[in-house]
Amino acid sequence: MARIAGVNLPDKKRVEIALRYLYGIGPTLARRICINLGIPESRRVFELTEEEMLKIREALDKGFQVEGDLRRVVTMNIKRLMDLGCYRGLRHRKRLPVRGQRTHTNARTRKGRAVAIAGKKKATK
Repeated sequence: MARIAGVNLPDKKRVEIALRYLYGIGPTLARRICINLGIPESRRVFELTEEEMLKIREALDKGFQVEGDLRRVVTMNIKRLMDLGCYRGLRHRKRLPVRGQRTHTNARTRKGRAVAIAGKKKATK
């Protein structure tokens, strides 16, 4: 099993797909890495040589922030917004949607499970 940046890549998947298991690498970046290193599209992770694995590791170390480093940067950016007390920081602090989404209905992922209000009666027609 191949291990890059502390993450085990699945053996049977194509390299381009397996690279997406790393936090911070999406479809475009994975494809670009494979093209730059000359790894064919159809190559599977278990078919990679040690030399190719080393090239992938070096390319990621040189040009990109992935996994722990990227998570730390994102967390620090959010913390900075909260410390500033700007609108986005306040929304983060209250655990509400940050980018202008409605909260009257929806936003359950961010707000958590709906809590019933005691004593509230349903409107009758």
